Amino acid sequence: MISDPIGDMLTRLRNALMIGKTSVDVPHSKIKVEIARILKDEGFIEDYTIGDEKPGALINITLKYYGARRDRKPVITNIQRVSKPGRRVYSPRNELPRVMSGLGIAIVTTPKGVMTAQQARRQGVGGEVLCYVW
Repeated sequence: MISDPIGDMLTRLRNALMIGKTSVDVPHSKIKVEIARILKDEGFIEDYTIGDEKPGALINITLKYYGARRDRKPVITNIQRVSKPGRRVYSPRNELPRVMSGLGIAIVTTPKGVMTAQQARRQGVGGEVLCYVW
């Protein structure tokens, strides 16, 4: 059993990017689908597809690279888990983090749903900081 499913998803993405895979499968959950949606909307991944809504369903995430075929580099240079099961990190709306001076994003879960810290600031809500991506 996995004690930190979101951390597992981020680790699978990080490992797949390090070896240059084109896609990676992660176990399905609603919050992971929302994280994948945000990564696609922000241009960090190509696409994601959801398998059947059965127990054991998977989310297939197509990774994004730039550069020539031989010298391609991953668009995601780093993914960092912030709030963990042993230590939750919450931020009010006026203290939401800015990642790499705006070059990266912070993914936050709020009462209005999962969104980037920038979207949460615009909507005037705070929440739990899940991860940083740059």
